[in-house]
Amino acid sequence: MEFEWYAWVILPLIVFVARVADVTLGTLRIIFTSRGRRNIAPLLGFVEVFIWIVVVSQIVKSAQGITSYLGYAGGFATGTYVGMLIEERMAMGTLVLRIILKKDASELTSALREAGYGVTSVDGEGAQGSVKLLYTVVQRKKLAEVSKIIHEVAPRAFFSVEEVQSSEMGIFPPSARR
Repeated sequence: MEFEWYAWVILPLIVFVARVADVTLGTLRIIFTSRGRRNIAPLLGFVEVFIWIVVVSQIVKSAQGITSYLGYAGGFATGTYVGMLIEERMAMGTLVLRIILKKDASELTSALREAGYGVTSVDGEGAQGSVKLLYTVVQRKKLAEVSKIIHEVAPRAFFSVEEVQSSEMGIFPPSARR
């Protein structure tokens, strides 16, 4: 009896690679849609489903063992991971940073404004007394730069980051203007 390379090795590898491709596209499609980039999502969806249907037809027609199913499942998991990595590297979207300081916020406010970021300052009351809340809206690819400024100027500041669904107007560094 001869070893069936196609059924046990080649087909599972093809299935794995195809699933990585289609799930990566699916992950990106969902991310693009949720971030308002709906112009590319239908194209990604078309290619994603085309790959998926080709792969499923091959599994139904030719799968003779668990290796094809493992390739399918492994490709799905890997594709999800690859899609997230690609999206992370693309750094799409807009974020709002909420910065809370116990001390005077003028130094951090000035540093952020000098870097070209708009900052809104609000007085607040925290668990341990008066605080200053700073809000700034930044492009996601600028998060590391803004975080660095915060850590250098106000290392004990608390800040949180949230995604912005949409925004209009505002002050952004020249490279981030729309």
